Amino acid sequence: MVNNEYLINTLGFVSMVIIISLATVIAWKMQRLRQLQSVIDKLRKSLDEMDEQAKLIVRTDMELNKTQEELDKKVTSLYALQGLSRAISTTLEEGQIFKRIDAGYLEDIGFEKAFAFLWNERGKKFLPCLNIGFEEEALESAVNLGQESYINLIANEKTLSSISMDKLSRDKTNQSYKINSFVIAPILPKEGDKGFLFVATENADTLITEGDEELLTILANQLGQALENARLFEKTWRAQQGLEDRVKERTHELTLALEEVKKVSKRKTDFISSVSHELRTPLTSIKGYASILLAGKLGKLEPQAQERLDKINRHSDELVHLVNDLLDISRIEAGKMIMKQEQQNLKNIAGQAVDLLSGQLKEKLIELTLDIPADADRVFVDQSQIERVFINIIGNAIKFTPQKGKITIRARKVDNAAQVDIADTGCGIPPEAQEAIFEEFYRVDNPINQQVRGTGLGLTLVKYIIEAHKGKIWVKSGPGQGSTFSFILPSSS
Repeated sequence: MVNNEYLINTLGFVSMVIIISLATVIAWKMQRLRQLQSVIDKLRKSLDEMDEQAKLIVRTDMELNKTQEELDKKVTSLYALQGLSRAISTTLEEGQIFKRIDAGYLEDIGFEKAFAFLWNERGKKFLPCLNIGFEEEALESAVNLGQESYINLIANEKTLSSISMDKLSRDKTNQSYKINSFVIAPILPKEGDKGFLFVATENADTLITEGDEELLTILANQLGQALENARLFEKTWRAQQGLEDRVKERTHELTLALEEVKKVSKRKTDFISSVSHELRTPLTSIKGYASILLAGKLGKLEPQAQERLDKINRHSDELVHLVNDLLDISRIEAGKMIMKQEQQNLKNIAGQAVDLLSGQLKEKLIELTLDIPADADRVFVDQSQIERVFINIIGNAIKFTPQKGKITIRARKVDNAAQVDIADTGCGIPPEAQEAIFEEFYRVDNPINQQVRGTGLGLTLVKYIIEAHKGKIWVKSGPGQGSTFSFILPSSS
């Protein structure tokens, strides 16, 4: 009994120990399961996060690929646009501008079809200037039907496309031209006919972007600039042609007039030469007979007759001088005057002229200064002709210089020539007469010329002689300021 009870107690204890152990193990297992579940939850969460990241990476990669494709397309389009711009800007013929746009450039921009029209204000209609990929008759019909919308497009100066138009207008345009996407950009030169450029694609996978609108707007602006340049060139060329025609016509008229002037001048020269020669004979006779009478070879003359013969002789000398000047001017104009140019001493030539005029200088108590340095003393001239130059200019200076005035003759070396300046303290020459005094028979209107007679040929002859020596002559003067006549003479041949 005791043993059974012991056995029962022992079994009960063992059972309790086993139960406790099992409970402990189960508790531990439950805790472990909870830990494993927590790990599993964390792993599941991590897997979910990794899945999301993987999806994000895939999406990002797809977006990057799409962006890269768009960038590649834009780069290709920009290169094509650059090539197109270069092509259309290298012609100045309006008819050639749109011919530079071909299918290759269009494809690089991302389109297969294109057309362009310009509005003809005179005919009040659109005229085609580009067609790539469209049927000609159907195209013109569609453009004419949508004429008002294109006129508004040009007036608004705004680019439109299948992404910026409303669905109704977009679908109508797609149906009219049998396309899927398109861009329409106005062509706006500053002057002349304006128009529009229409590019399109039939490919449903090709998506139009705002970048395409910008690209086509730039191309349309380039076309407008090219049209403007071509029209400006055409306008300029036509104006130049008209100017050249007018210049040719005017040149022809001037040539005819010049030939007529030469003929008149030759007739004048021939007439003066002929008349001068004809005058010489009677003048020689008059002067000869007057000299005989004055010499008393035909008997003694009464004082009154003597006085009149002196006047005849003096006036005959003036006429002979006039005739000689006229003949010399005619010879120089006709190129018949031979200049015997030799190396001469300028100071001696000027001195001889002063000696011939010394009586007139003393009569008016005029002080004359001669300043010709050694480096300007050698000239290559015809001595007798240059002496006439000095006599004429100094004679004029004496005539127009008042009592006790001054005349200065200076020379200086200028390159391979000598410049002579003959200055006086006379009444001077007004500005408006300074060019005319070298013309034949011109005389300045002043009190001295009204009192003293002259031919108006002296300075003309001087000018011809100087120019025959390849020199030039000019004057600087002013009323009441005296005059300075300057001329250039060669120093060597």
